Amino acid sequence: MAQAADGFSEEQFREVCAELQQPALAGADWELLLETSGISIYRLLDQNTGLYEYKVFGVLENCPPALLADVYMDLDYRKKWDQYVKELYEKECNGEIVVYWEVKYPFPMSNRDYIYLRQRRELDVEGKTIYVILAQSTSVPQFAEKPGVIRVKWYKQSLAIESDGKKGSKEWRS
Repeated sequence: MAQAADGFSEEQFREVCAELQQPALAGADWELLLETSGISIYRLLDQNTGLYEYKVFGVLENCPPALLADVYMDLDYRKKWDQYVKELYEKECNGEIVVYWEVKYPFPMSNRDYIYLRQRRELDVEGKTIYVILAQSTSVPQFAEKPGVIRVKWYKQSLAIESDGKKGSKEWRS
């Protein structure tokens, strides 16, 4: 799918909304990993790369969708609660906002870092507001690889959040 010059296409945002309404688990060997407290986590092995893709569905009670989307986008707040963040910040590169994230790994493993674009949109779908956040790896010369840190080059995340009809949020993430 083509990516728009300013990031992600409208179609990419709409596809994530559709998955929130009708999860796409059929036709592939998705494995249910965990089901607890209203959250279900699935994974699928990519035979070509040996990497897993994950999907998470669930309801977070007493957490409104707008707040959940705000927390997800707030990098400064993440640095306060996530003990594995070594560095995390945004930087403008070639007219786009790019996120740099270095994650601390325990010895003897090496830290990992990510360079990615992300965008948030609020979509109206049949009168309901759905918050969609997309993120995907990118490569820009402003972020050279660091010695001793492994660059994650295949990062992709999609997140859709809507009201659960009460005080909480229904979410889908991959």
